[in-house]
Amino acid sequence: MTTEHFTLQGARAAAITESTSRASIFIGSVSAGLVALGLIATATRIGTAFYAFGLILLWTLSFLGLVTFDRVLQSAIEELHYAERIARLRAYYFDFAPELTRYLASVPPSGRLAILGLRSGYWPAFRTTAGMIGVVTAVLTGSAAGLLATIAAGHSAVAGFVTGGVVSVAVLMALMWFQYSAFAQAHQLRLFEGSCSGGSFIWHVA
Repeated sequence: MTTEHFTLQGARAAAITESTSRASIFIGSVSAGLVALGLIATATRIGTAFYAFGLILLWTLSFLGLVTFDRVLQSAIEELHYAERIARLRAYYFDFAPELTRYLASVPPSGRLAILGLRSGYWPAFRTTAGMIGVVTAVLTGSAAGLLATIAAGHSAVAGFVTGGVVSVAVLMALMWFQYSAFAQAHQLRLFEGSCSGGSFIWHVA
């Protein structure tokens, strides 16, 4: 049991590390891309080259954000299952060796995942690594759409802002719903009873 517990902890740490690495690569790419876009804007004085470069860059970063969001979400669900199995092993320790209660904090079944940093509710969806990537990706996609609308409308800033705002909100809602559905489906296969709290499922917030 101890070996299994240790193995699960190692697997959980590996999943979190992968998510962190992918998020760092994405954010680094966005940062470098926006710096390059700023330099192009200065060099061309927001000319034709700026619009062409901006469209290519923003759509590329949006695609990178979408694939990063998908993979980070997969890693989060994988890590959640590891956490559930660790919680199940912890329950075994207390059930079959009650004398350990004096030395280890006894946690009720409903709180065995919460103590691992997993919370229920809807707001934590925006605090997950996938949620963070989703917000940035939505802004990038909206910016790309807004820039395209600006060009199509004869350099109208109003058209750009309106289009960009609508697209950003729509993409964000779609990504958050996809994340919600993925976690809901994952919880249908949960290994530890009591992992739900208050009729909602547990989020992995890393």
